[in-house]
Amino acid sequence: VQLQASGGGLVQAGDSLRLSCAASRDTLRKYNMGWFRQAPGKEREFVAAISWTGGSTYYSDSVKGRFTISRDSAENTWYLQMNSLKPEDTAVYYCASDTSVVAGHRWANEYDYWGQGTLVTVSS
Repeated sequence: VQLQASGGGLVQAGDSLRLSCAASRDTLRKYNMGWFRQAPGKEREFVAAISWTGGSTYYSDSVKGRFTISRDSAENTWYLQMNSLKPEDTAVYYCASDTSVVAGHRWANEYDYWGQGTLVTVSS
């Protein structure tokens, strides 16, 4: 199983970016998905998650209201729309899939497959 994250880059505070996560296997259509991030010197932290149906979404308090997670099942791709970016959002962002029946997991060890990460840098 492969997950390919993309869309990172260097932006200024207040700008927007959309991250994508493409899955190589069609079976991932029925997996819950999540986005995590890891800043230098910090632990990987939960950002957002979405159920495999797309009907339920979950966000960390730090991004709620600014980020939106979504999925395009037809394209087997998931997205993280990031608006009003702040310097503290600077991190490597990872997508991950969760094969359990319960969505919204917030711990990295609850996810089974991971993408390689894409770097987001927000300058002040």
